Amino acid sequence: MTRRRLFSSLQSLVHVGDPALPPTEQLPVLDDAFAVRVVEFAIRVGETMLVAGASASDVTSTIVRVSAIYGIDPVHVDVTYNSITVAHHRSGDDRPITLMRVVRGAIPDHARLQRIQALVTDVRGGLSLDAATVRFRMIRRTPFRYRPPVVVASQALLAVGVAVMFGGNWLVLVLSFLAAGLASVTQFALSRARVPFFFSQIAGAFVLTLAAAAAPLLATTGWEAAQSVRPSVIVASGIVLMLAGLTVVGAAQDAIDGFALTAMGRILELITQTLGVVVGILAGLETARVLGVGMQAPSAALPLGPLPLQFAGAALIAIAVALFNGAGMRIVAVSTGLSVIAWTGYVAASSIGFDVAAASGVGAFAGSIVGIIAAYRLHVPSVAITTAAILPMVPGAAVFRGLLGVVEAGDSTAVLMTGFTTLASAATIGISLAVGASLGIYLGQPLRASLSSVTRARARMR
Repeated sequence: MTRRRLFSSLQSLVHVGDPALPPTEQLPVLDDAFAVRVVEFAIRVGETMLVAGASASDVTSTIVRVSAIYGIDPVHVDVTYNSITVAHHRSGDDRPITLMRVVRGAIPDHARLQRIQALVTDVRGGLSLDAATVRFRMIRRTPFRYRPPVVVASQALLAVGVAVMFGGNWLVLVLSFLAAGLASVTQFALSRARVPFFFSQIAGAFVLTLAAAAAPLLATTGWEAAQSVRPSVIVASGIVLMLAGLTVVGAAQDAIDGFALTAMGRILELITQTLGVVVGILAGLETARVLGVGMQAPSAALPLGPLPLQFAGAALIAIAVALFNGAGMRIVAVSTGLSVIAWTGYVAASSIGFDVAAASGVGAFAGSIVGIIAAYRLHVPSVAITTAAILPMVPGAAVFRGLLGVVEAGDSTAVLMTGFTTLASAATIGISLAVGASLGIYLGQPLRASLSSVTRARARMR
């Protein structure tokens, strides 16, 4: 008896075949033409999502999910910065299916991304492939929600929001709007001429800096409001505008998800476009110095305005970001609320002694974790509202103050080192924003999954 028990215990440590199980997996028999149609539909959906601003992880999971719904499983998906490859190969089949799509360039369109998400939800609900293909073609052909004048005006409104946060008077708000509008029109004209975006960043920053440098000349008019104009606020407003489209959170999320190639591509684009802003500002400062309207580096960080103005400015920035990214009114409203939540987290962290970088990370975390839950409940893209929530904390003023210190240092080593230190602090804030937003997204996903499970359980009980 003891030997039999010992033998049974040893046998339990070894996997043995179960004759009751079928020897092979039962695979559905699908026509090759239908399989190609499914893979093509899935990869086109993924391509549209990647162009509209979705992360590589979301694109991959969507392609796999859509293919599996129509019976094509497994599929292998490879997403890089500018291409998507999908392969399907059933065991024993000598005719694998492999398709690749080249992604020409990212153009954020949050309304289109929202329509794509709604389409994927309907596909999961049983929408046929033919009907899904027709709807997808309609989504692809739908033009951008807003015309160029609205986009330019919303970009200028973002600069106004930054100026409001710094407590600028009415003249500073007007000058910020005009300077940012000129920079936006310049960049729009260069994009129509198919000039690389790097040079558009240089041109926009150059125009913005010259406009800000000329602002103190208004003091000769005798206006009382012109006596307190701070050019640094105008340039800082424009810097936030030109850094608004950079994929800081997307690059960090792709890196954490393991999409190293996509993350490196986005990080390289981020560095290149930021360098474009730096070069444009440096060129503008040097030109202003030659023309005799140079600016002096401020000795301390620009102070923020009263607390109500800070929240009003954050809300204006969120509205502007949502508009020039093509969002509808639902995304605009949610983005505005999230920007207030994120700024509340920043103010609360600052009030208990956190430095600017740590407080920025806390604010980004608060906005992103609430945002991913709100995105699920309200059926809006999480990337859309998260971007709008963290932009009020982008260190545009610190970037300009550091660059101005480097340019105006001359032979002063102390001023030069102060400028580099300020730039390093701005980079630290940017990293904190990316980490805080990414952490909120990852901690919010299990909460969103739990809410989804509760919702399905309640639906089954009815």
